[in-house]
Amino acid sequence: MVLLPPHAVFEGALTTFADIHFYEPSKGHGLAHDPFNAIIAPRPIAWVSTIGRDGVPNLAPFSFSNAFSYHPPIVGFTCTGQKGSLTNARDTGEFVWNLVTHDTAAQMNVTSAVVPHGENEFALAGLAPRASRIVAPPCVDKSPVNLECKVCDIVQMKSFTGEPAPAWLVLGEVVAVHIRRDLVREGVFDTFGANIVVRAGGPSAYALLKPDSRFDMARPK
Repeated sequence: MVLLPPHAVFEGALTTFADIHFYEPSKGHGLAHDPFNAIIAPRPIAWVSTIGRDGVPNLAPFSFSNAFSYHPPIVGFTCTGQKGSLTNARDTGEFVWNLVTHDTAAQMNVTSAVVPHGENEFALAGLAPRASRIVAPPCVDKSPVNLECKVCDIVQMKSFTGEPAPAWLVLGEVVAVHIRRDLVREGVFDTFGANIVVRAGGPSAYALLKPDSRFDMARPK
């Protein structure tokens, strides 16, 4: 391994250290808002419905989420703290990932509120549930895409030193998919026509995927 001095300057570099806001997260960022989740953006929103052992449904959004495997199809979300979604997924082994669109953005935001245990966020946000086909948790009926999932792993995050973090990655295999028919065009899901909402930076920013933001690149052969 070649160790370089901390202020090494490489030939051709145009950026100076004076041009860069540098910080070590463990020592604070020195800004009005933590830039980490604004940089890792936009992020897909996992709008997760679960059901407790008591039969009460739970619905909450998580923006630390993504797809992790093609075959089998696996999606996941990270829950910070021991929230209802984590408890229910752990207890029952099931959840539904619901797509957030512009039509449901305001209701998704309502379900992000911290409410007493056992309160039904579907009712709180004025959303109708729809029965899933394979798993027990209901789908969000207004959402145009629902992924029924079986939990395949729950991993507690940890630092590079091995210190446990108060965050858990919940991974689920997609066992059933619901897609509104008008969003399937010539056999392809219409990503840019679905009005998908994603999480952007800062405490309140979101973004909308629209056709004019699309560009295409062929993969190298």
